[in-house]
Amino acid sequence: MTIGPGLRPFALALALGTAGGALFNYFHLPLAWMIGAMTATTVAAMAGVALHVPKPLRNAMIMILGVMLGSGFTPDILGRLGEWSLSLSALAVYLVLATTLGVQYLRRAARLDPPTAFFTATPGGLNEMVMVGTQMGGDSRTMALSHALRVMLVVLVIPFAFQALGLYDTARRGALGPPLLSLAPLDVALLSACALGYPLAKLLRIPAAQIVGPMLLSAAIHLAGLTEGKPPGVLVAAAQVVIGASLGCRFTGLNIRRIGRDGLMALGLTGLMLLVTTVAAWMVDETTGLGLAALILAFAPGGLAEMTLVALALNIDVALVATHHMVRIILIVTLAPGFYLLWRKWRSRRGKT
Repeated sequence: MTIGPGLRPFALALALGTAGGALFNYFHLPLAWMIGAMTATTVAAMAGVALHVPKPLRNAMIMILGVMLGSGFTPDILGRLGEWSLSLSALAVYLVLATTLGVQYLRRAARLDPPTAFFTATPGGLNEMVMVGTQMGGDSRTMALSHALRVMLVVLVIPFAFQALGLYDTARRGALGPPLLSLAPLDVALLSACALGYPLAKLLRIPAAQIVGPMLLSAAIHLAGLTEGKPPGVLVAAAQVVIGASLGCRFTGLNIRRIGRDGLMALGLTGLMLLVTTVAAWMVDETTGLGLAALILAFAPGGLAEMTLVALALNIDVALVATHHMVRIILIVTLAPGFYLLWRKWRSRRGKT
């Protein structure tokens, strides 16, 4: 059977992603299916291969991930919410500090204009930051590429750094999920119903609706004790492959020279943010004892889907990580545009451009 030209980029992305994930999984590497898929498709995309992952498929896989993450909110989590108050407060301070340092780095080292520097340095979602940054006069391609590179670098660095520093042992790798046919019909029905969270969250204009909506519904039914079921492991692995491949596909058609230039800029910015992340996580851990690895993932400047996948793969407190990243997204989406306008007004008063 021949594959039509319109489907070829998708088929190639899926094949390369699956092969890369299987290879990394064979060698028991952390977050194997996602990092393997991302690595294989990134290399192919930068080599000029046309790759594409349809947005509806990516959204569907992210919904599955949201349901999986929601299953980590067990009834005993309610008793722990008070323990997170200090770390959530520290998260707000961290966001201001990381963004401020990031803007200074991008303005002085990379010579970016103010709106591009601000919305590149702000550790929010790629789509939201590029959309708002473009409206404010920023360079959309620079912002999009920088955010994509930052997320990719964080996903690559943290699991292997944890392994090297002894914060993660391959023996602790948790199962991705139960066997495909092991779920009871009621569990299947309840978990499937969580998909309704996406359109509901979208209707309510909740940020990152495709993951937050299903996650909140899944968390609700698990907290209520209606089910202890989780999506099958094979679906979670497929979600990792699709999400990883979609990250790699972002580099399709981009100029190698531009990727290299922006890559160096993103490397410096990511290194700076990870340094601030580690210091902040260490300080909060010294006070709360929530765990250094969990707090690094909770504060890390990666995406909600990607960082919670890392937590899931490394068997680290998924509920804590997911909650902190949801709060991060809400804070940034609601407050970042206003903070930028205040900064721009302050700069104009001082006669800066």
